[in-house]
Amino acid sequence: MTLQASFGAWDWAVIAAYLVTVLLIGAWAARGAGTSGEDLFLAGRSLGVVTVGLSLFASNISSTTLIGVAGAAYGSGISVAHYELMAALVLVFMAVVTIPVFLRARVTTIPQYLERRFGPRHGPTVCRYISALTIFLSIFVDTAGSVYAGVLVLQVLVPGVPFLPACIALAAFAGLYTAAGGLRAVVYTDVLQALVLLAGAGVIGYQVFAQFNFSWAAASASVPADHLSLVRPLDDPDLPWLGVVLGLPVLGFYYWGANQYIMQRVLGARSLQHARGGALLAAGLKLLPLFLMAIPAAFAFSLLPDLPQGDQVFPAQIARFLPAGLAGLVVAGLIAAIMSTIDSTLNASSTLVMVDFVRAEERGWSPRRIVRAGRLATAAFVVIAALWPLAIRDFPGLFNYIQQVFSYAVPPVVAVLLLGMLWRRMDGRAALVALLVGHAGGALILVWRVVALRQGMDDGLPHFTIVAGLTAMLCAAVAWATTMASGPRDSEADHSARALDAGLLWHRADAATPSRGWRDYRWQSLGLVLAVAVTVWVFR
Repeated sequence: MTLQASFGAWDWAVIAAYLVTVLLIGAWAARGAGTSGEDLFLAGRSLGVVTVGLSLFASNISSTTLIGVAGAAYGSGISVAHYELMAALVLVFMAVVTIPVFLRARVTTIPQYLERRFGPRHGPTVCRYISALTIFLSIFVDTAGSVYAGVLVLQVLVPGVPFLPACIALAAFAGLYTAAGGLRAVVYTDVLQALVLLAGAGVIGYQVFAQFNFSWAAASASVPADHLSLVRPLDDPDLPWLGVVLGLPVLGFYYWGANQYIMQRVLGARSLQHARGGALLAAGLKLLPLFLMAIPAAFAFSLLPDLPQGDQVFPAQIARFLPAGLAGLVVAGLIAAIMSTIDSTLNASSTLVMVDFVRAEERGWSPRRIVRAGRLATAAFVVIAALWPLAIRDFPGLFNYIQQVFSYAVPPVVAVLLLGMLWRRMDGRAALVALLVGHAGGALILVWRVVALRQGMDDGLPHFTIVAGLTAMLCAAVAWATTMASGPRDSEADHSARALDAGLLWHRADAATPSRGWRDYRWQSLGLVLAVAVTVWVFR
């Protein structure tokens, strides 16, 4: 049974209404996007708690959850939900440590913070290095991965849809309202998208559970025992427990705390209180994918045993279990999830180009020229995002593609950013050495794994999440050793003192808040941490 066969007029009407609404929001946001670069890139720093939180959640859900996490849960079980649970813990850490520093620095991009932190000698090099890496990951991994996920849905929805034209259409649609409305269009469409995708995922989870007469015992008995276990043995090929402890904090911190397309919402918040509140709202929402997406997909293993690809499980559930009328809502949610990452990464990448490379404001460009150039950069990235999925479709699993690429690229960035924020003596020279050593090692590991795979050999390396954790520790050790071996130069010691005075380092007072009782974000954070711990214990 194809999804096309189960679709009725109401389903198509729901999808059409969603697409029209997104374009109308983009057109409305475009009215205020042409006044300045800050309006285009940070929505005029006017975002509130709900907008920040829902936009953070919706932007992440796209390629990694509805398609990727569901596919991984279908094939190997719910342990993949650790990525979502770890995100909640990372967002709590950000609320306490990183968000106060970034907002006090009044930066537009994360690499811009590193430039200020490491001073005029090494700061610009570190800034451009990390900015270029972020653009690469955003376009070639996140954006292209989301376009690929969208085309998978379209091909199930309308069998026979040609791959490349569908990629071009999807990327162009997201690029249209992103270029017009900037971050304001992105975040307000994300609010709509978050609500729609949560409703859609809830409907399909309900329908899957209904196939077992709402009996947990019957549903769990239908799948292998380890399918519903979050804690896996050390030799587990999909996600060993040591990888959760060592690697997921590294991958999670980069994605949520150093990734421009995610952090752009936080940087656009109207105050520290709104930024923290939005981060904690997103953390609470990250508890839901386990129940709305991973567990239903794991149960689908017994209901849909013959899928050629795990990535097809979510659209296949729509075709199999939803009646006409509900299918349109769920597909609209799926499209919403995909679009929210595409628009976010396009806007973030154009921001990085204009702020970290072109440096338009420093050159005295007019606001109109900055906005026009930013829109041209977005258009260029649309072209890349539309074509790169041709390479992704040959990779074994969308989620696997995303996480493996990140595991080799991001550990050095995490080490440099955290040391720079938490250790006063950390300098730009040590940051560059750590970045070069870490990425050279990651490239060698990647090449070795590809060679071993092609020759049918065991590469002898631990799981990629363990490698990510070990690489981050190695980079931190290299940065520490480089700093200690050379000793502080007078100019660098002076810069470290200025960085402290300028508020570019974290200190304990940053964790303080005037709020009391349940409004105190620290009590909210503790509640979220306990919720994650209880969830892991229940599904251990």
